Amino acid sequence: MGAMGRPRDDPAGGGSRIKPALLQRKIGPQFCCGAQFSLRNHSLERNAVARVGPSGILYTSMSIRDRNHRGSGASSNGAPQMTSGAHPALEPIDAGASFKQKAYTALKNAIVTMDIYHSRDEIRLDERKLAQDFGISRTPVREAMAQLESEGFVRSVPRRGIYVVRKTRQEVIEMITAWAALESMAARLITKAASDDEIAGLRKMFAAFVDGKLRAHLDEYSDANIEFHQTIIRLSKNQVLIDLAANLFTHMRMIRRTTIGEQDRADRSIKDHMAIIEALESRATDRAEDLVRDHALGLAEHVARYADYLD
Repeated sequence: MGAMGRPRDDPAGGGSRIKPALLQRKIGPQFCCGAQFSLRNHSLERNAVARVGPSGILYTSMSIRDRNHRGSGASSNGAPQMTSGAHPALEPIDAGASFKQKAYTALKNAIVTMDIYHSRDEIRLDERKLAQDFGISRTPVREAMAQLESEGFVRSVPRRGIYVVRKTRQEVIEMITAWAALESMAARLITKAASDDEIAGLRKMFAAFVDGKLRAHLDEYSDANIEFHQTIIRLSKNQVLIDLAANLFTHMRMIRRTTIGEQDRADRSIKDHMAIIEALESRATDRAEDLVRDHALGLAEHVARYADYLD
């Protein structure tokens, strides 16, 4: 079977074949691996009826033992394991855009919202089942998978299927280092190209997190943190830089979500952001560039010291 070929239904083939179930209108509870699952607080629970919105997807994942032996065809003796956060909702496919583009967008959004770094399990995507649940042919799903593979989000394993990519610690550090170069240049350009109102908008993002409210709203701060860095790139008004940063930002988004609650990163993050905003407001070009670069490289240092789960 080729990398994009039809998956086998071989229970002894090693690893748990992913079982996505698109929860659409008029479809009742979904079953996976002989058990019912529910979506509650971003986790999968056995022995409960699935209760998800108009659309969603439930995945199983291959165990770490299977991952270590996936090239040898070793089988898994344990029950399929669930990956935390590996059940995001997908937008339904419709005819308003190309099926390939809709499938690509839905699958990419799903991968981005997964907590792929804190889990030791691998997540397998079943092309045939995805196409069936989307209600489209396998061709646009296969094309979407190929695009995601070219962008580093999935990888194809001959005779086994498609797996979501989990970057190594060194790969993550290299991505952050490249991001530091792009974002620091964006900050430099902001001091020359952005309006006062645009820069003021950066400060408004963090108004809700003053007076010790940060820890009580860490999820909301994580969203604001990601929006802040995305806006820094956009306000550079350099389209080449924006395009270069686009795919890298998606990988960075997953890393930032994973690390923001570790150690004292959230507290240090908001302090860094306030210093960056002050430099931008005063049009201190060199200082703004240095602060943004140091902020990003601080994340790389944190990953190098503490992110043992990436090994």
